[in-house]
Amino acid sequence: MLETLGSLTSSPWIYVVVAVSIVLDVFLPVLPSGMLVITAAAAAAAGPPPRVPDITALLVIAATASVLGDLAAYRLARLGGARLDRAIARSRRLTRAHERLGTALSRGGGALVVIARFAPAGRSVVSLGAGRTQRKVTEFLPWSVLAGITWAGYSVSLGYFGTQWLGTAWLGTAVSLIALFAAGSLAAFLVRRPPEATAPAT
Repeated sequence: MLETLGSLTSSPWIYVVVAVSIVLDVFLPVLPSGMLVITAAAAAAAGPPPRVPDITALLVIAATASVLGDLAAYRLARLGGARLDRAIARSRRLTRAHERLGTALSRGGGALVVIARFAPAGRSVVSLGAGRTQRKVTEFLPWSVLAGITWAGYSVSLGYFGTQWLGTAWLGTAVSLIALFAAGSLAAFLVRRPPEATAPAT
């Protein structure tokens, strides 16, 4: 698998693989889209010019695919109706996640979309939740764009600069993945923490 991934990172097909993985992982959060972006960015830093993938193209594709995946989930949830409600009700994990989402949205608003982009399955819960609660696309889209740019910029920077600083692609990729998982753990904590109690009015 590592050999296949290594050959892909030196081929223009890496753009397609990265884009498809990012679009689909809003529905299948187990897909390693973050790992792919970091690995591709590390290959760009380590490879001789002309570099494939190009770091700017990788950043644009990753951010664009992130927004497109968010919008696909948002539209699906808006049109899902009772079928989606039944699917959520059958999953205890999704039910709890949507309950937390409702609380978090009331506290954090659009900023939650950016934070949740880094949390495991947070992107899925936020995008589906925004559509299911019939939020306007003009309220959701700007935050989705900001989330996509922030996540893509963070992931690409980790792989690219980590490899440049550490000198080898494999070490840069390993350290970058640890940093990505750390950001995900912090984001999950911020999304799930209970709201602060407000002092009673006197």
